[in-house]
Amino acid sequence: MNNIKAIFKRDFSSYFATPVAYVFIVIFLFLMGIFTFYLGGFYERNQADLEPFFRFHPWLYLFLIPAIAMRLWSEERKTGTIELLMTLPIPTWHAVMGKFLAAWAFTAVAIVLTFPMWITVNYLGEPDNTVILASYIGSMLMAGGFLAIGSCISALTKNQVIAFVISVVICFLFLLSGFPLVLDFFRGWAPQAVVNAIASFSFLTHFESIKKGVIDIRDLIYFMALICFWLYANVVVIEAKKAS
Repeated sequence: MNNIKAIFKRDFSSYFATPVAYVFIVIFLFLMGIFTFYLGGFYERNQADLEPFFRFHPWLYLFLIPAIAMRLWSEERKTGTIELLMTLPIPTWHAVMGKFLAAWAFTAVAIVLTFPMWITVNYLGEPDNTVILASYIGSMLMAGGFLAIGSCISALTKNQVIAFVISVVICFLFLLSGFPLVLDFFRGWAPQAVVNAIASFSFLTHFESIKKGVIDIRDLIYFMALICFWLYANVVVIEAKKAS
């Protein structure tokens, strides 16, 4: 745990050592405001909830989270510091976990800074705060899934642009499998069991379920299994790079 904690502190503090973190947070909050109040019709709906706010999280994460993850390992390889990191007497999975948790914590900071939205909706009405809390938890889990994918892809190349593009494509495929248009296509000819299997791989399906205010154990298992799988793949990639 001490190794993971040390790497976590190193990476988390590095985010705020440059203006990049502040620019990201400002862009994230600005886009969330635009999508919620203008595209989401927050006031026009006349409902005291944050559904317009959370509705756009998957699509914002599709581009913003890979932008965070693309530098996790690509930057280390580009600057050559990955060799120093790998020569330390720590298991590879400690390094992977420490860097992932640092990126996840940074993402959590950006998400927590949207709390004025929550205050606003409570000022304007009487929302179901349990549903809002569950939606925040679901959003954090979904962000973790995006980050785990991006972290693994970042370990494959030292080119951050390539890591970003591939991460976006893979994350988009995970979103697409739960898109109504895709599911409706399969419903036309495939058994319901096949449709449910395809939907079960999607971020959207599980996030929409949590947004209703019910945190199902199946949704938690999905996100945690997804994160663990991609982090394990990340460890395998780093070990392969070390061996070569």
